[in-house]
Amino acid sequence: GRPQGESLQLLLRRSQEAKNCAYCPYSRFPVGAALLTASGEIFSGCNVENACHSLGACAERTAIQKAISEGHTSFRAMAIASDMGDDFIVPCGACRQVMREFGTDWDIYLTKADGTYIVKRLEELL
Repeated sequence: GRPQGESLQLLLRRSQEAKNCAYCPYSRFPVGAALLTASGEIFSGCNVENACHSLGACAERTAIQKAISEGHTSFRAMAIASDMGDDFIVPCGACRQVMREFGTDWDIYLTKADGTYIVKRLEELL
């Protein structure tokens, strides 16, 4: 099921913390993601840009790849954080495709800079 209480707050906080590690000298748009596995572990990731745009990595894919490299392929939820004030951050099309590789029945917490969030099922974002 959905993370709740302290588990949810930890997931949201870890996405904010990951955002602070972003390497984004070109866009100046830091993004952080925290991924909750089916076993309850959290893997975080940030965006990492490169002068050759296509070689950069989004926060969501970074978190997923970290989890996969540690043997996890079943996910319950992901929280995504940015500095956007007026709109909720959403994953790009490429990230949605990578997420889809691991099912559609998990929650995505889309946040604003002030910490407010909405929850969407991955299948809703596709």
